[in-house]
Amino acid sequence: MKISSSENKTLPVLIFWILAGWVGFAVLPWYGVEDGFFSFDWVFDGYPMDRDYAPAAFLLAQGKNLWLAPMVFALLAPLLVLRLKKSDPRYGAILLAVGAAGLAWLMAQGLAIGIRGWTADWLGSAFGALDSRQYGMGYGALLTASAFLFLFTQGLAARGAINGDVFVVSAITGVIAIVAIFVFFPIAKLMTAAFIGEDGSISILSFLAKFGDRRIWGLGCFSGGRCGAAWNSFFLAIIVATITTTMGLVFALVVTRSGFKYKRLLRALTVLPIITPPFVIGLAIILLFGLSGSITGFFADVFGVQPTRWVYGLPGIVIAQSLAYTPIAFLVLIGVVEGVSPSMEEAAQTLRASRWEVFKTVSLPLMRPGLANAFLLGFIESMADFGNPLVLGGNYDVLSTEIFFAIVGAQYDQGRAAVLAIVLLSFTLGAFYAQRFWLGRKSYTTVSGKGDSGVHPAMPRGLAIPTFAIATIWGLFTVVIYGMIFYGSVVEVWGMNHELTFKHYVTAFSFRFEDSGIRWSGSAWDSFWTTIKIATIAAPLTAAIGLITAYLLTRQNFAGRNAFEFGTMLSFAIPGTVIGVSYILAFNVPPVEITGTGVILVVCFIFRNMPVGVRAGIASMSQLDKSLDESSLTLGANSWQTFRGVVLPLLRPAILAALVYSFVRAMTAISAVIFLVSAEYDMATSYIIGRVENNDYGLAIAYSTTLIFVMLSAVLLLQLLVGKIRIGRRGAGHKKE
Repeated sequence: MKISSSENKTLPVLIFWILAGWVGFAVLPWYGVEDGFFSFDWVFDGYPMDRDYAPAAFLLAQGKNLWLAPMVFALLAPLLVLRLKKSDPRYGAILLAVGAAGLAWLMAQGLAIGIRGWTADWLGSAFGALDSRQYGMGYGALLTASAFLFLFTQGLAARGAINGDVFVVSAITGVIAIVAIFVFFPIAKLMTAAFIGEDGSISILSFLAKFGDRRIWGLGCFSGGRCGAAWNSFFLAIIVATITTTMGLVFALVVTRSGFKYKRLLRALTVLPIITPPFVIGLAIILLFGLSGSITGFFADVFGVQPTRWVYGLPGIVIAQSLAYTPIAFLVLIGVVEGVSPSMEEAAQTLRASRWEVFKTVSLPLMRPGLANAFLLGFIESMADFGNPLVLGGNYDVLSTEIFFAIVGAQYDQGRAAVLAIVLLSFTLGAFYAQRFWLGRKSYTTVSGKGDSGVHPAMPRGLAIPTFAIATIWGLFTVVIYGMIFYGSVVEVWGMNHELTFKHYVTAFSFRFEDSGIRWSGSAWDSFWTTIKIATIAAPLTAAIGLITAYLLTRQNFAGRNAFEFGTMLSFAIPGTVIGVSYILAFNVPPVEITGTGVILVVCFIFRNMPVGVRAGIASMSQLDKSLDESSLTLGANSWQTFRGVVLPLLRPAILAALVYSFVRAMTAISAVIFLVSAEYDMATSYIIGRVENNDYGLAIAYSTTLIFVMLSAVLLLQLLVGKIRIGRRGAGHKKE
């Protein structure tokens, strides 16, 4: 029997996944290993007969966990297709049936049997009581589930889905599967938890009672009292989004529409808050405006006024968040301001419009999408911020901190935390839809394929003067803030003893040499190395998943493409606090029991930061002509070889953007991390928050300063490793004849 070349390429892949399924089922521990799989201690500790480390096949051989038995038939069935041609209708039908049945059974038994046996009373009534419980699934179950998934995709491709392209079908199905598990499943668990009453049953009345709580929706601040956390968060987010959008536009205009000499310095100042842990600016504000702050003390001495706690509450949070999130608005708006066609502005001037009229009637309306995106980002970042409200909030309750205290406080009310998370999620998703409605279906395109030789006009004088004044004040204030951050790390006790010392750095990062090697004796080393390890693992995985998703969205047409894009971008709209709570509810019990491990932190960072990799990849791939792919396919390469050998080398800017962003965000994240850390896996930001709660500001700021320098070094290193894209042949040494 002669086998075609396409079948020759497909057969090894099919055999690989059949073998992978059996390795997962008969070789690897089926359930999670408590002491860590990659320590391999389990190999010498009762494997393979011990129930804690036994593969599924050995469990069945001992007469245990009989619910795993049906998967044996699903793993044997694919062997039938090895003697069939790929063109045989039975080939695809068998693989589809086997993959679907194996996955369905694996999910059904995983969700039906939990930590105390059956997860629902009716299951016990229907099938009888169970003698044993189920543990969280481990690497054996993961590999077997992956095998079933990709056998299913092989069947889909064999049936002609997306022109029979195995790589594209597998990539789409794989991304859908992991997004469903790590985005939609936790959110579904969160929604369910909000409806569970005190007796454990689902109750709409219980949900309505928690949802209508005055502590959430109260409007007492209009009558001399306190407003609920929902309105506090909403008002704060509106104020911060307005300020950050305005400030971002100011800096974008200074950089692009003026002769300002220190543009590079201004850009550098905008980068600093991005690589700064989110609550560090709040700490610096306390050092300036707190009861013992420098400026507070200065005014108290000069004017003889009594220092107050005015900075704790709405004013302090607004200042901290505005400083932290203005750079994000600037990065969004600078491209938009530069992208306005100079020819259109010059045409308006030719028609005798003044500079102010040109700006008001031509330039500003064309910046509308950028302004909407900047406002949306400011709104979401403010709503999701946890660190600054925790440090500066005082009596000003916001949703993010209320969720935290509902989980870790004395009340430990998961139902209330879930309701608060739903309110927070509703605000952020509502902002997304409001942005779409405001932009409407109008076209804002001004740059076509034709060249544009025009020059952007300078700002009108009436706009330039206040713009320069605001930018100067903000720049000086930023310099003061970061000066205070460094100075606060090298004084004995801020506000009491300003003697210079490095004791905070020594306490955090001391080490000594011993006969056995270096002993990391500083109190911060454990969290520091854990943070570096988790961020280093998460960053490349985030970039890889994001870029593959971007490739599918820009290069492939398939049914449900818009829904696929929405699903991959949804995690961006979900605040970190909501992610943290939903992950606790979803992954604290079987079938996926990973709470307290490093895995849950890596997974959290991947799906929190993946949308940035997707957007960066889409932006870069949109500039690559599809004829490059077509040429590669014409020469006999498949989609995987084309992606790896043609597209990927041209995506270095997108790879760098995804790596840098995901690494930095993993190093500085707090809102989701605060719920997911454990004694073994403590992150830097969680450690710093602990120091702040103990009023150990010196150590907290010293650690934060160290993180800033570490991230600057990491960004430069990543830039060197990834390199620059080279498209033209002419190098720097070529001279124009």
